[in-house]
Amino acid sequence: MTGASQAAGDCGPGSRGPVLVWFRRDLRLADNPALAEAAGSGRPVVPVYILDETPDCRRFGGAALWWLHGSLRSLGESLESAGSRLILRRGRAGEALAELVRETGASAVFWNRLHDPLPVARDRKIMSGLREGGLDVRSFNSALLFEPWRVSTKSGSPCRVFTPFWRSCLAREFDQPVAMPVLPAAPASWPASDVLDDWELRPTSPDWASGLRAEWRPGEAGAARRLESFLEGARVERYGEDRDVPGQPGTSMLSPHLAFGEIGPRQIVDALAALGPDAERGAFVRELGWREFCHHLLFHNPEMGERNLRPEFDRMPWREDAAALRLWQRGKTGYPFVDAGMRELRTRGWMHNRLRMIVASFLTKHLLIDWRLGAAWFWDSLVDADWANNSAGWQWTAGSGADAAPYFRIFNPVAQSKRHDPDGAYLRTWLPELARLPDRLIHAPWQATESELAEAGVELGATYPLPVVDHSFARQRALDTYASRIRGGS
Repeated sequence: MTGASQAAGDCGPGSRGPVLVWFRRDLRLADNPALAEAAGSGRPVVPVYILDETPDCRRFGGAALWWLHGSLRSLGESLESAGSRLILRRGRAGEALAELVRETGASAVFWNRLHDPLPVARDRKIMSGLREGGLDVRSFNSALLFEPWRVSTKSGSPCRVFTPFWRSCLAREFDQPVAMPVLPAAPASWPASDVLDDWELRPTSPDWASGLRAEWRPGEAGAARRLESFLEGARVERYGEDRDVPGQPGTSMLSPHLAFGEIGPRQIVDALAALGPDAERGAFVRELGWREFCHHLLFHNPEMGERNLRPEFDRMPWREDAAALRLWQRGKTGYPFVDAGMRELRTRGWMHNRLRMIVASFLTKHLLIDWRLGAAWFWDSLVDADWANNSAGWQWTAGSGADAAPYFRIFNPVAQSKRHDPDGAYLRTWLPELARLPDRLIHAPWQATESELAEAGVELGATYPLPVVDHSFARQRALDTYASRIRGGS
């Protein structure tokens, strides 16, 4: 797979059937190469989304399904405004596409590539089958600045360290975004479509999504507003300084829009470049580079979501502690910075990146619980769930990944809280039961006297939990485990 597209032959004068454009994680009209190429053919275009929940494809978690509903609704409305419509089907993707080809007389199928190992394997089979049937099948890049096979070490092997990977990327020319196409005439008749609401992607009873509704507006227009707000305000200019302060709106919050392809990285880089050179903007682009690196790792290590990239971590004696895992999931560990992050996740389906590292470190090192259990919880809880980012991030924190943080880097949740949330603004947002504690005590309530706790209305073990584990004990236990089982090789 090289170049902008993969083509089988050419559609000659007799091949005037419609083009099926198969949407996946590219739910936008702008900078959508597959859609633009289809529109440029002059033939009718039939946009399609297939909810593939078979083992051929990775099933979304609950929060991501909530987002998908909103994103598909937004995409459908945009297509209708452009004189088109979105056809929805549910089932095995290859079978659904073959059925649509029969129903529409389509002579071509275009899509934008994914890099998760499951859809990669599935798409190869689908492409082969459609081509055997005489169809023109092409795939394009919409998700990444540089696809995984375009960047390598000097020896030609896949990169395993971020800094040289990103240096290699910066030495290349970035592709420009593709303009939003003008769609040609609609097909003579539209195929039948599922009704989005019938898919029941959003919760009904219990309705746990009120916090998601309050925070997010899925869709291409919502992504554009997020980017505009980030660029027009002072946030992008202060990104390098503010990105580690969770109590301030210092990040772009574009990650769910990127995860569903409502905006592409080329669009973001292009918008930043239009503002001129700036070190803070460069720091933000570097974060896009980390996203690229995660996808690079996953493509070249397809089992990264289930297996340690560093095989010595296969010897790690992870603890089976369902009770502790549950306390972590519910934000009841007794460590305010950890609990605030986990409660933000439950409410907004999102968590500040600094907190993602802190809560992951706490689970894998303070509690010695397998990183895969934490990754699974994130996958179900995040609106920006991305298999590459999620897997690489958890392995980085656990110490088992490529270019990972050393295992002996064990974040002190109290020290991190004092450093990155000194006035307790973030803690008070998500832990209102601690709001009346003074700044010097809110990071570690167990250090307060009985009278200080009473004055703040805090009763440890009742209104707020005691720490699930002592930090000093947990840190030493983790170091000892690492020394004996990983470094020692026993």
